Amino acid sequence: MSDGREQKDPIEALVRAQLKELHEDPDRDGLVRTPHRVAKALRFLTAGYDQDPKQLLNGALFEVSYDEMVLVKDIDFFSLCEHHMLPFFGRAHVAYLPGKKIVGLSKIPRLVEMFSRRLQVQERLTTEIAETIESVLQPEGVGVVVEAIHLCMKMRGVEQQNAFAVTSSMRGAFASDSKTRAEFMELIRHRKGSFA
Repeated sequence: MSDGREQKDPIEALVRAQLKELHEDPDRDGLVRTPHRVAKALRFLTAGYDQDPKQLLNGALFEVSYDEMVLVKDIDFFSLCEHHMLPFFGRAHVAYLPGKKIVGLSKIPRLVEMFSRRLQVQERLTTEIAETIESVLQPEGVGVVVEAIHLCMKMRGVEQQNAFAVTSSMRGAFASDSKTRAEFMELIRHRKGSFA
């Protein structure tokens, strides 16, 4: 039975200890609620661990006779790099050639969001999106390209202000057919128009 008091997130004590290690006073006015805010932010930014990617897609599968490329591009995402827990963010472009099934278009951005809301590296993020679509939809092919800016490269280390990373995962027809791959790359090259 609850006594009405809010249970503290265990992360809060860790953040307080971290502030002390940084020679800060966690009880000073500006930092008193910081452990609570950091814990809440970290839970939000890693909420993808609580979701099942296959379950996310399975609720929106449809059998349709369609054999042209399906592309959702310019999907914004934010993630935390697992090496420094600093943000990286960018855009994902996801395409597939349907076999017998298609998925509701909104589920593709949700899949990107789910995997990005975990401690990640960009390479694994790219591969996980492609693998899940390949496994659940069993399409003729899948192509995923992710472009991202990493604050661990901008704020520390090499301190490169203009560098960004591009990763890709090409499967099925996207890997074996140069025309399919070229069409995908050409389609994602064109940026958002005035309709956005």
